Amino acid sequence: MQIDLNADLGESFGPWVMGHDEAMLGLVTSANIACGGHAGDPETMFATLKQAADRGVSVGAHPGYADREGFGRRIIPMSPGEVTRMVTAQIGALVGMAGLAGARVGYVKPHGALSNLASRDDDVSGAICDAIAAFDQPLALLAISGTRMEQVGKARGLTVFSEIFADRAYQADGQLVPRSTAGAVLHDPSEAADRLVAFLETGRMPVLGGGDIALDAQSICVHGDNPAAVETAARIREALTAQGVTLAPFLA
Repeated sequence: MQIDLNADLGESFGPWVMGHDEAMLGLVTSANIACGGHAGDPETMFATLKQAADRGVSVGAHPGYADREGFGRRIIPMSPGEVTRMVTAQIGALVGMAGLAGARVGYVKPHGALSNLASRDDDVSGAICDAIAAFDQPLALLAISGTRMEQVGKARGLTVFSEIFADRAYQADGQLVPRSTAGAVLHDPSEAADRLVAFLETGRMPVLGGGDIALDAQSICVHGDNPAAVETAARIREALTAQGVTLAPFLA
């Protein structure tokens, strides 16, 4: 069995540091890099891209609402056309910077509130797909498993890969539990690793409050801004490797 391990990185801005990118890049196989919307700036993008390229880590664009104060976790009312142009501009920024850093952007993963809205809204999902399709180079979509974003991407003819979250709780409909809810974020690395091992054996993910749901995934996400991110990613690598699972990028 083979699966990818990804993290949201490059989310610092100027002198403000978020996460432990260098350590995470030694553990993950794919890096979703912020591209100036919810976080990130030219220097942070370049440095993260360069480090990823040097380590052989696959790179994707991580566009979100242009809301640094809210870290892209608040919905900003926008028309589908506005969403398309916003996402296109952010992807373009990272693609251009990748050329300088000797890296190649291979996929797009929406961030935060934009991703959560797209998970249940076909118009927003379609707007993101329009942005991805606007580029001459082929870009895959990394979508949350079991969501409308995943289904709309496939219907639009995009190459779609699906992810599950190591450190987030799930609702019965496959949506992530809102961060404002107790238990929404898993902070225990061993608990996160054990849950993933069980998922890979059964294909079912526990639901907050009881029960489980069937999901499919080619990638596992560890949020880089989680204080336990490095320990969680290391524990996941250890646990999955012990089960004979190979960790490798979903994009060759």
